[in-house]
Amino acid sequence: MCIRWKMQQSERVFGRCLCEIVLKSSAMFQPISLNIALRYIRAKRRNHFISFISLVSTLGLMLGVAVLIVVLSVMNGFGRELQTRILGMVPHATLNAYAPIAHWEALQAQLEADPEVLAAAPLIEMQGMLSYGGSVMGVYLNGIEPEAERRVSILPQFVRDGRLDDLQPGGFGVILGQAIANQLGLVVGDKVTVILPQATVSPAGVMPRFKRLTLVATFEVGAEVDGILGYVHWQDAAKLARHPGEVMSMRLRFQDLFDAPQIVHRLMRQPDILQLQQFYARDWTLTHGTLFEAIKMEKTMIALLLTLIMAVATFNIVSSLVMLVHEKKGDIAVLRTLGASPGLIRRVFMIQGTLIGLIGTTMGVLLGIVLALTVTDMVQWLEQVLHRELLGAYFINYLPSELQLEDVLIIAGLGLSLSFFATIYPARRAALLPPAETLRYED
Repeated sequence: MCIRWKMQQSERVFGRCLCEIVLKSSAMFQPISLNIALRYIRAKRRNHFISFISLVSTLGLMLGVAVLIVVLSVMNGFGRELQTRILGMVPHATLNAYAPIAHWEALQAQLEADPEVLAAAPLIEMQGMLSYGGSVMGVYLNGIEPEAERRVSILPQFVRDGRLDDLQPGGFGVILGQAIANQLGLVVGDKVTVILPQATVSPAGVMPRFKRLTLVATFEVGAEVDGILGYVHWQDAAKLARHPGEVMSMRLRFQDLFDAPQIVHRLMRQPDILQLQQFYARDWTLTHGTLFEAIKMEKTMIALLLTLIMAVATFNIVSSLVMLVHEKKGDIAVLRTLGASPGLIRRVFMIQGTLIGLIGTTMGVLLGIVLALTVTDMVQWLEQVLHRELLGAYFINYLPSELQLEDVLIIAGLGLSLSFFATIYPARRAALLPPAETLRYED
């Protein structure tokens, strides 16, 4: 009798509610499960703790999605800067001769005839020390041919206070990175002494070689190469290396730098090149490959860790839905007695949890896009406010960011998928509630 009386009382209240929902659903062409789920989301909770858990789940998912988008954009930016700036200044690959090359123009023509080689240029690599005003620092000097260098390097795009063509044979001019010039206090026109490791026998004994160079220009790429590289004309470098008119290497540039190891290996097996000289090859993966692999590994690991943060947020969705099922078990029982199927009840709570995930994911995507597009300016502003360089220890001196649509879509899909799977257990539990037993103990 008690159960029957409670059912009659509940039928009068919830029957009107269900009829109203059905009518509105029919009028708006909405499924009844969607309409009930929307009413549950808009309705005030008797238990405010459930509302708090739902809010925490939404905010947690939003922050997880936003942070994941920002971090992946920053890692994409580091990878882009490594490819365009660092690997744009250093050779994609070099063919190094065991003996000086006298007629390098013929070898250059042979290499550029290969369809996979965009350009080739002569190169002489030297190490030394620069001395000026009592300060000394190390430098890698590259002997280059200015016209050919334009086709294999991005150096001409970043030359300041001068031109690449100011490197003239016999002038012993030098182009230094802006970081070197700043540290030594050099300006264009100053004379700087280069100290080479080759020994010179003099009446005073064995002495290192010294040469006065004139600073004709500086370059600033905004990367670590600004503090280690210098350029001189190849003929001047050949005189300093004591093999005038000859070069030691040929610098190569390819369409896709990731194909460099395979292309160089193939070139080394071509008899028409090897018949001129004996060479050994070296590509960018030997000098900067570990840095590129480190960026890829860090991107993968950080993405995995932040995905776990998103998973924790979806666990909150499970908790809030389980508590909501407990709060609404009377409503569920009445709907079941009025003819609602277990599938309808299951869809109501799955839609509700998915809508929470959709709201959190959408807000996170919008926030992440805004932050990813502005994080570079934000860090620069912070550096100005703090009067210190936050990224000086990295291979570039600013925080790059590259927002990719593919990353955004994957992250959004991941957030929605986690939210959907989080609804399965609570929705199934709600659908299995026995209506008679539930109404018997319902107040």
